[in-house]
Amino acid sequence: MTLAARLSAIDEKIADSARQAGRTPEEITRIVVTKFHPAQLVRDLHALGVRDVGENRQQELTAKRAEAWDLDTRWHFVGQAQTNKAAAIRRAAEAVHSVDRMRLADALHRAAEHDVLDVLVQVNLTQDAGRGGTALSDAEELAEHVLSLDSLRLRGVMAVAPLDEEPAAAFARLRTVADGIRRLAPEATWISAGMTGDFTEAIAADATHLRIGTAITGPRPDRG
Repeated sequence: MTLAARLSAIDEKIADSARQAGRTPEEITRIVVTKFHPAQLVRDLHALGVRDVGENRQQELTAKRAEAWDLDTRWHFVGQAQTNKAAAIRRAAEAVHSVDRMRLADALHRAAEHDVLDVLVQVNLTQDAGRGGTALSDAEELAEHVLSLDSLRLRGVMAVAPLDEEPAAAFARLRTVADGIRRLAPEATWISAGMTGDFTEAIAADATHLRIGTAITGPRPDRG
């Protein structure tokens, strides 16, 4: 199956899922995650109309952004971020989905130049403290901290569904957190949730941004 065919098939599924949830496809932003693929794939996707691209690693984000500098692509950083990489991430991304602690928010803020950076609070939907994301009970406090930093624009929340639980139940918890944060910041309307295996459930839980990789890009290149 070609790249164009894979993209079309996923977009059809997104549209069908949106309609089944009583929503319109236009409410949903599909982010294509190009992890480990060359920058040429970003160009190929752009030629097919893709404008939102996601990366998990700062080094790849920085390199691909530099190679595809001439494209009107919106770059989303969706991976776990180290504070010492915050400045590089900020230079390359229009949106950071994975702000999971105050120290990272502060590091992104300190790296500000003239722009305002869109950020999301990443929530850990598991009981494993080693997973990325702030605890459910701490999400609103982190959101309030982000709101105090004038170079950051709080857009909403992000999460990854646990592997050992039905995605619908996990995304319902995320939706509750999103509602709480929206009471603090009515403009924080983004819910970044849903990947290849669970985007239907995410759409039913009002996800606004989906992060989809190999179902569109194909298998990741062998890096060995």
